[in-house]
Amino acid sequence: MARSPQKHLKKDVVFSLKEIARQAGLSLATIDRVVHGRDGVRPATRKRVELALRELKRQDEQTLISGRQFIVDLVMEAPKRFSSLVQNALETCMPEFRPAVFRVRAHLHEQIATADLVRILDRIATRGSSGIMLKAPDKPEIAAAIARLTARNIPVITFATDVSHSGRFAYIGIDNRAAGETAAYLIGSWLGRRKGQVLATMSSSSFRGEEERETGFRRAMRQRYSDIGIVDVSGGFGRARRTRELVSLALDENPQINAVYSIGGANEAILEAFEQRGRACAVFVGHDLDADNTRLLKAGKINAILHNDVGDDMRRACRCILQATGALPATGAERLSHILVITPYNAP
Repeated sequence: MARSPQKHLKKDVVFSLKEIARQAGLSLATIDRVVHGRDGVRPATRKRVELALRELKRQDEQTLISGRQFIVDLVMEAPKRFSSLVQNALETCMPEFRPAVFRVRAHLHEQIATADLVRILDRIATRGSSGIMLKAPDKPEIAAAIARLTARNIPVITFATDVSHSGRFAYIGIDNRAAGETAAYLIGSWLGRRKGQVLATMSSSSFRGEEERETGFRRAMRQRYSDIGIVDVSGGFGRARRTRELVSLALDENPQINAVYSIGGANEAILEAFEQRGRACAVFVGHDLDADNTRLLKAGKINAILHNDVGDDMRRACRCILQATGALPATGAERLSHILVITPYNAP
C-alpha cells in the first residue's frame, strides 16, 4: 500500500504507544507504524489514531485544569456597545473550559484618562490576577504598566488593538492593516465612477489598531483609487454626540464627501449627520457586528461590516491565560482572527 501523503505524527506525540493503543483500541504494532509514518496503514486506521490522540490531549488538559479557579480582569476603554459585546462573549465562552472555573472582574470605561487607566492596572498588579484582557491606547505609560504586570507574572492579553513594546503575552484580533485595505477595496469598487471623497473616522488616533486600519486604508486607496480623496476625522471616542459634531463639521467643509469608512464606530451618529444635511452616503463600511450595526446593516443604511468572531477571540484569550499560567501547554504563536465581510444578505 502506498504511503499516506500525511506527515507522520512522531514529533506531535507526547503519550506512550501503550496509552495510544489503549485509547484507539489498536495493537502496539499498528500504533508504531502510524506514529513513525510507515507503510501499510489504511487511512481509516490513521484517522482513528489521530482521534485517539486528540481525546488523550483533551483528557490531559482537563486533568491539568481540574478544580482550578482563574480570576480574569477585563480592562477596556471602548464604547459601551463594544465593551458589552466583548463581556458577553467572554462570559458565554467561560463554561467551555470546565472543570476550570473562570471569574471576571470588569473595568469598562467609554473614555478614561491614561493616568487613571494606569492606576487600575497597577491596582490589579498589587492584588493579583490570573491574567488581564486589555483594550487600551498605545501609549508609553500603558506599555510600562504592562511591563510591571509581566514582572509580577500576570500575563496581559491585548485584543482588538495592540500596545507596542509592552511585553504583553499575546495579541488577539485581526490584522488591522489588512482590514483597512479590505475596506479600501470595497469602497473603491462600489463607488465606481461616482468619484468623490471618503470620510475615514477614528475614535482616537491613540489606539494602534485604528491607526493601522487608517494606514492600510490610505495605502490601498492610493494604490488602486488615487482619484478618490480621503478626509480624516478623529477624537469622537465612539461617542454619538461628539462624533456627530466632528462629522458635521467635516461635511460642511468638504462637499464632495460621499462615502464613509467608519474605523471607530458611532455609525448611527455619522449617518444622522449626513441626513441632517440632506447628503447621500453612497457607500458605508464599518467594523464590528454589534446590535446597532446589525440593525443599520439590515435596514440598508450600511453596505458592509468588517467583522471577526469575538466569541472565538475571547475563547483564544482564555486559552492564552491558561497557557501563560502553566495550566495548559503552550501551542506556539497565536493566529490572527479571520476578517469577515458581512452584508445585508449574510448578516446573522
